Amino acid sequence: MSGITHCAVIEAAAQIFDQGGIIAYPTEAVFGLGCDPDNNSAVERLLSLKQRSADKGFILLASDYRQLQPYIDESAISEKQKENILSRWPGAITQVLPINKHISPLLSGMYKTIAVRVTQHPDVIALCRKTGKAIISTSANLSGKPAATTWQNVVQQFPTQLDYLIKTDTLGNTNPSTIIDGITSKILRP
Repeated sequence: MSGITHCAVIEAAAQIFDQGGIIAYPTEAVFGLGCDPDNNSAVERLLSLKQRSADKGFILLASDYRQLQPYIDESAISEKQKENILSRWPGAITQVLPINKHISPLLSGMYKTIAVRVTQHPDVIALCRKTGKAIISTSANLSGKPAATTWQNVVQQFPTQLDYLIKTDTLGNTNPSTIIDGITSKILRP
C-alpha cells in the first residue's frame, strides 16, 4: 500500500471508530475486531456479532501506555511493578492489570482486572494515534471458530457485518499474544 493510500485507510478507519463502528484490523498474529471501548452500544454490537459471552471481557490495544491509563487502577500498582509492566512493551505481550472501577463492566467481563497491550503493529499504532484512544481487540472469528489470520479469512466469516476492514498483513507471529499477570509476572497463556 502506498503512503497516501495507507493514510486514507487509517483516516477512514478512525472515522468509523469515532462513529461507533466495528473495525477489523491486523495484529501481531491474527486479525482483531474492535471498536471504541467507551461506546457501550458499539461494544454490545461487537459481543453480538462474535456471539461472545459478556463474561469474558476484552483486550485493549494501544499505541502507548498513556492510552491505557483511563482503564487501569494505577493506585494498585507499585512503581517497581509499573517499571516491569512498561519494560515488556511494545510487543505481543498482553498484561492483566487492576481495573479502574469506573469503566464499563463490558470491558472486563466477570473479572476485576483488564487485559491490555501496547502493540507493535504499525496500523494499530496509527489508528490509536489518530483516534487518541485504545481500541478493543478480540480475535476476528465467531466464538469457537479459528481466528482469522488474513483479511480474506475475515471476509469469509463476516461477509457484510463489519463497518471497516484494514486490508494489510499481520506481523506474522504464529501464536496469539502471551498473556501474563502484569503485577505478579505469572504467565496465564504462553
